[in-house]
Amino acid sequence: MNRLDRLQAILTQLQSKKIVKAQEIADRFGISLRTVYRDIRALEEGGIPIGAEAGVGYFLDDNYTLPPIMFTTEEASAILMAGKIIPHLSDKNVNHAFQDALYKIKSVMNAEDKAVLEKLDHSVKVFSGMSSAPKKDSIYLQDIQQALIQSKVVHLLYFAHYKQELSQREVEPIGLLFYALNWHLIAYCKLRGEYRDFRLDRIRKLEISKTCYNRKLDEAFEEYLEREKEQYQCFEIELQVKKELALWLHESKYWYGFLSEQENDEFVNMKFLNPDLNGFARWILSMTDKVDIVAPLRLKSMLHEMVQQLFQKYQND
Repeated sequence: MNRLDRLQAILTQLQSKKIVKAQEIADRFGISLRTVYRDIRALEEGGIPIGAEAGVGYFLDDNYTLPPIMFTTEEASAILMAGKIIPHLSDKNVNHAFQDALYKIKSVMNAEDKAVLEKLDHSVKVFSGMSSAPKKDSIYLQDIQQALIQSKVVHLLYFAHYKQELSQREVEPIGLLFYALNWHLIAYCKLRGEYRDFRLDRIRKLEISKTCYNRKLDEAFEEYLEREKEQYQCFEIELQVKKELALWLHESKYWYGFLSEQENDEFVNMKFLNPDLNGFARWILSMTDKVDIVAPLRLKSMLHEMVQQLFQKYQND
């Protein structure tokens, strides 16, 4: 990227947030802090009113207005591709909001770029083999986002799957996570007196209260994630998979914590990191004689026990 393009991109970045740290700019463009300072001075010399606060970052003067943002074809195409995927990862309300935003993006493009984007729109489809999209039209994604923005206490009617019962919860949201094909609300639960994980598709009713809470969301969320990582024991697994089978594992292996692989003459040596040896053993069972367990020994024992149980079951039948 030449310097002129970088200066324009830095100006756009300053427009995107209230405060932008010099380190954020350096990390984004792979430049030194000294280069960031020179670029900021160049923008100031060009008449851009940039303020700076020591130890905090840079900001644009509130009275300064920038011309409408113009998107390149590549940028608009990337946003369109995201729009194809979003319906499979969010609810109807979020999808509608994104499509509205996409219309606004198209409105500032010239006729030639609009035609390119329209052609791409008709040429790209996303089909989900698994039902990864939320099953309900609304899973309160937008409501929870508003609660996070406003730091508001939320009242939930929550269905606990393991107890098969409903309970009233009063929570202080600190973040949203998407994993295992579902959105999860991470919040401090006043009933349990600790941070808990609430699956959004199990929330039967949600109400945002007028009560605000005082928590530093970024710090609380990061602390929660670090704590979960420490408590989340994972096992290092190594397999030797016959090449004819390895070809068919190109997607499913990622669901089981795939890390790396190395091809040998007849086998592909695969390494995984997985917290559930029992579930992993059941997956391996489907591979029959096409796989050998290198490590750990415990996994071999579990698989041996499962095979014995199957043998006993069908021998008796």
